[in-house]
Amino acid sequence: MVEGSLQAAYRYCQELARREARNFYYGFVLLPPEKRRAIYAVYAFARRCDDITDDNLEPEEKVRRLAEYRRSLGQCLGGHPSGPVFLALRDTILRFRIPAEYFWQLMDGVEMDLTVRRYPNFAELRRYCYGVASTVGLICIEVFGYREGEQARQHAEDLGIALQLTNILRDIREDAERDRIYIPQDEMERFGCSETEILEGIASEASVRLMRFQVERAREYFEQGRRLLPLLPRRSRACTAVLQGIYSRILERIEAQPSTVLRERVSLSGGQKLALAGRELVRSLMA
Repeated sequence: MVEGSLQAAYRYCQELARREARNFYYGFVLLPPEKRRAIYAVYAFARRCDDITDDNLEPEEKVRRLAEYRRSLGQCLGGHPSGPVFLALRDTILRFRIPAEYFWQLMDGVEMDLTVRRYPNFAELRRYCYGVASTVGLICIEVFGYREGEQARQHAEDLGIALQLTNILRDIREDAERDRIYIPQDEMERFGCSETEILEGIASEASVRLMRFQVERAREYFEQGRRLLPLLPRRSRACTAVLQGIYSRILERIEAQPSTVLRERVSLSGGQKLALAGRELVRSLMA
């Protein structure tokens, strides 16, 4: 009965990932079955957490729900999971010996979206990126397996920051509609770009130069993050390479037309993502 409930919990997480993961799902399917279902559980936990801050709820209700989610995480880590996501997550944590601190740090990062709408400098933005993205990468490599210990963990952290910086650029229009600006304020001032230009999607010379600067920094983090790939098992490497490839391609599109993200979201088609997934799987198996 317990095993049946656990299998149902993992199926629930898989369905949630299939429905919501979009870019990430193309990488997930390349993993071996046991690792794949563990990643579904991790994704489901992170997605549920993130959805609370993005839902159209009153701020007080978001605070209440995140506090409740935090309590549920504590119960899960203490051996008393409730609901399918935490049931699957508990099994994944035990099976792959994932440090609990990463999950708390992820929640800390997500909670920043409740109170922070502007970032004074990149050091503060990097702290946010670590919380919402690098922690997920650090969790994932515990599932994947890796060599070179601290070196691999640093590269996973860098790759997470690269992905989140790309997300920030891709979603700049959507975030502006929520009165959120993730571009560091001191850099906006340095380039002579006003908040009005970001919030209203004005493609001025200053805002375009600012976008190019953000692209260049994200690329530098991708260069560091790519060094993780040789330290992973082959199929885990393929999964990671697909995610890195999809987001790098999005970044290339933004670089080609930096004014576009001020007006609309930049993305890849399903066919393009599938082609990337197939290519990276072949590369990883031949490496």
